[in-house]
Amino acid sequence: MSKIRILLIEDDNELNHYLAALLSKSDYHVEQCFDGMAGLTLAQSQHFNLILLDKMLPKLDGVSVLKALRENSQQPVIMISAKGAEEERILGLQHGADDYIAKPFNTQELLLRIQNILKRSLPSSAPKKPSELQIDGLALNHKKQTIYVNDHELECTTIQFKLLWELVSQQHNIVTKADLSQAVLNKKLGAYDRSLDMHLSRVRRKLNEANWLGDRLQTVHGKGYCFK
Repeated sequence: MSKIRILLIEDDNELNHYLAALLSKSDYHVEQCFDGMAGLTLAQSQHFNLILLDKMLPKLDGVSVLKALRENSQQPVIMISAKGAEEERILGLQHGADDYIAKPFNTQELLLRIQNILKRSLPSSAPKKPSELQIDGLALNHKKQTIYVNDHELECTTIQFKLLWELVSQQHNIVTKADLSQAVLNKKLGAYDRSLDMHLSRVRRKLNEANWLGDRLQTVHGKGYCFK
């Protein structure tokens, strides 16, 4: 996978080189510009995953660069300014900035803001979750929240479906009670909460009554549950 490309447009020579080193250390590929005109030309001629744009620049100020860029590009932009006034932040956002940070800023905060914007703008590499699961005659449909055993529908509650889905979708993995409680019941697991055990027992019994191996839903003592 190619490195994420960041265009840095900052006229302060010392800060420009400092930020470039910081970003390169974080494994980003950085292109440096020191005035607005050169920055706009580079931003319009190449694609960058993110642009760090100072507001006060020689030749062409940051807001003018942003306005020109937004005519035909939606490359994410974080504006940087020595002015922390509310109106300055609003002005940058009004003209299409994705975020705004005022000098002096914490470099860790800047890196986190960059990560958050990239997370939103870059296509996700995570595989799509399946909408259906089928294992040995057991079929679950997430959209309809239905359970079929050998083509016969099994009556179940929403909680029972969610519980079975979570375990089947993570076959052979131990799922902790805490994680299941959050995913299925949407609450933190209480110290004496036995509701998950109760729901699992009912699901197991229904599968057995439908002549399916409910014992494949196993309790791993002290750890959680596992679908084998």
